[in-house]
Amino acid sequence: MRTNNTIKNSIASTISSIVTMLLGFISTAFFIRILNVEYLGLNGLFSNILTMLSFFELGIGSAIIYNLYKPIADNDIEKVKSLMHFYRKAYNIIAISVFICGLLILPFLNILVGDVDIDINIHLVYLLYLMSTVSSYLIAYKRSLIYANQKNYIINVVHIFYLIILNFTQILIVFLTKNYYLYLIIKIVCQLLENIILNFIANKNYPFLKDKNIEKLDKRVEKNIFSKVKALVFHKIGYIIVTGTDNIIISYFFGVITVGLYSNYYQIVGAVNTLASQFINSSTASVGNLLVSKNTSHKIKIFKNLRFLNFWLATFCATSFLVIIQPFIQVWVGKQYLLDKIVVFVIAFNLFQKNMRGTYNTFKDAAGIWEEDKFIPILESTLNIVFSIVFLKFFEEL
Repeated sequence: MRTNNTIKNSIASTISSIVTMLLGFISTAFFIRILNVEYLGLNGLFSNILTMLSFFELGIGSAIIYNLYKPIADNDIEKVKSLMHFYRKAYNIIAISVFICGLLILPFLNILVGDVDIDINIHLVYLLYLMSTVSSYLIAYKRSLIYANQKNYIINVVHIFYLIILNFTQILIVFLTKNYYLYLIIKIVCQLLENIILNFIANKNYPFLKDKNIEKLDKRVEKNIFSKVKALVFHKIGYIIVTGTDNIIISYFFGVITVGLYSNYYQIVGAVNTLASQFINSSTASVGNLLVSKNTSHKIKIFKNLRFLNFWLATFCATSFLVIIQPFIQVWVGKQYLLDKIVVFVIAFNLFQKNMRGTYNTFKDAAGIWEEDKFIPILESTLNIVFSIVFLKFFEEL
C-alpha cells in the first residue's frame, strides 16, 4: 500500500508540476504582452512581502502532520479528531494574524515599490494580494489529513483543475478587459473554491471530521506540538528570509522592472525545482509511515536510494537549465528580457544546491527532526541578506 500510494502521489505531483509550469509560461507570456513588465515586477514584489507574512504559520502544519502519522497507522480516530480540531483553531488564528500584520505594511508600500509608470492603485493591488494569502488559510486545514493518509494525489488532481480554471480565466480577463484588479480577484475566488472542494472530499472520506463530540487534545501531544513549533520557528524565519527578500532587495536597489526580469527566471527555476522535487517530496507521507513501522536497516536503504536519485535529478536539472534557459527566455518573452550570463550561472548553481536538500528535508520532516539544527537557518538567512547586498553592489559596478 505504501509503495502504491507513493507511485500515485509521484505521478499526480509530476503531472501537477508540468501543468503548473506550462500554464505559468503561457500566462506570463500573455501577461507581459498585454500589460507590461512592471505589473510582473509588482507580482514578484508583493508575493515576496506576503511570503514573509507566512511566518505566522510557524510550521504548525508540519508539526500537526508529523503527529498524525502514528494515530493514522494505529487507526486512533479520536486522537486524529482532536488533532484536526486543534489544527482548525490554529489556522483561524493564523489567518487573522496575517491579515492584521499585512494591513500594517500598507503605509510603507510606496517606499518598497518606488516609482512606477503604470496607472494603478498599488495599495488596492496589495490588499487583493493580502486577501489571496488569507484565503489560502481558510478551510484549508483538512487537506493535511488527506496528505498524512498518503493520498496527496487527490490534492494534486484538484489542484490541476484549479490551475486550468484559474489561468485560462485570468488570461481571458486580461485579454478582454486589461483589468489587473479582476485578474487578482479571480485568484481569490478560485483559491476559495479549491479549498471548499478539498474540504468536501475530506468530509466524505473521513466522516468522523463532522463529529461534534471531540476530546480535548492530550497535554503531552500539545506539548510535543509546541516543542516542534518552537524549533520550526527558526526554520520558518530562515526560509522566509531566504525566499522572501530577493525581490524586495532587487526592487529597492534597481526598481520593479528589474524584479520583472528576474521573475521570469525565477518562475522557470520554481517550475523546474518543483517538478524535480516531486519525485522526492511525494514520498514524505510514506516515509513518515515507514519510520513508525519498519526496522532501521530498511530505513537506511530507502534513504540511500532516494539520495542517489536526488543527486541525479539535481545535476540533470541544473545542467539543463544552464544550457537551455537563455534561448528559452528569448523565444518565450523576447531578447530584451535576458539577464547577464554570470547571473544565470549563479541561479543554476542555486537550483542545484536547493534540489540536493530534497532527501534530507523529506526524512527530517517525516521524522519531525527540527530541534537539532534549528540555528542553521538563521545563519543561512543572515548570510543570504549580507551576500545579496554585497553582490548587488559588486555587479552594479561591473
